[in-house]
Amino acid sequence: MTVHTPRLDPDALVAVDFHTHVEADGHGHFSLDQELLDASAAYFRGDHNRTPTVGDLAAYYRERDMAAVVFTVDAGRGLGHPPLSSEHIAEQAAEHADVLVPFGSVDPQRGADACRQARRLVEEYGVRGFKFHPGLQAFSPADPAYAPLWATLEELGTIALFHTGQTGIGAGLPGGRGIKLRYSDPLLLDDIAADHPALRIVMAHPAVPWVDTQISIATHKANVFIDLSGWSPKYFPPQLVRQLNGPLRHKVLFGSDFPVITPDRWFADFAKLDVKEEVKPLILKENALRLLGLGGTA
Repeated sequence: MTVHTPRLDPDALVAVDFHTHVEADGHGHFSLDQELLDASAAYFRGDHNRTPTVGDLAAYYRERDMAAVVFTVDAGRGLGHPPLSSEHIAEQAAEHADVLVPFGSVDPQRGADACRQARRLVEEYGVRGFKFHPGLQAFSPADPAYAPLWATLEELGTIALFHTGQTGIGAGLPGGRGIKLRYSDPLLLDDIAADHPALRIVMAHPAVPWVDTQISIATHKANVFIDLSGWSPKYFPPQLVRQLNGPLRHKVLFGSDFPVITPDRWFADFAKLDVKEEVKPLILKENALRLLGLGGTA
């Protein structure tokens, strides 16, 4: 199989959305069961397509002169729901290499099988990173049992993108559908960053209620970054906004969390933040391009 490389034109892009979900495969299969999809829709109160396919995402971002990192979450064991295929997502993303960058997802609970799948996704399908959602996948990232997976990703030179903080998935349901928020405490990622210094880690979302912890880790660990997805910028904690203009200007990445939040809404609210003009290009695309190895001058 030929490994496909994204063909982004950095100069033509307005932004790179580092956090975009593929929610459907176009054949009647969805990333979550209906109860969780409905709960997430109620939490975020969106009125647009909530189950985009890879093709939908390509058209959406191409219209906006943006690129997007796309992925699903393999939470087969944690949720008891069959995941979408990361292999299929990568193959489809290759057909839209001008706007899409594929990430994979493997279930850490599958042990050695997860390591083998991760290697195959990188070497045969060209994925540039992996998405993990510890709450949905029901695992503690700092547990030594998962160290072989982090070592594999470190060896492969890929990016590990972890959901951190509150999640709208399961919100409002009895027991939150069993999803445990403590697994998404960013402090659990500090162990991984320390033990695997060549593994680039992205903490997804302002990690409410652990934003101060998140800022500390990103400041302390050269291999740790933050994406700004999942919250409208008007809700960003003030200490995070201050850091965007200072020590973390090269460590933060635009992300929307589409389809739960649209890039249009994110951009409109971001424009109202007190962010220095020279910092905005770093956040919107330069930091992401450099992290992905696709260009960038920051």
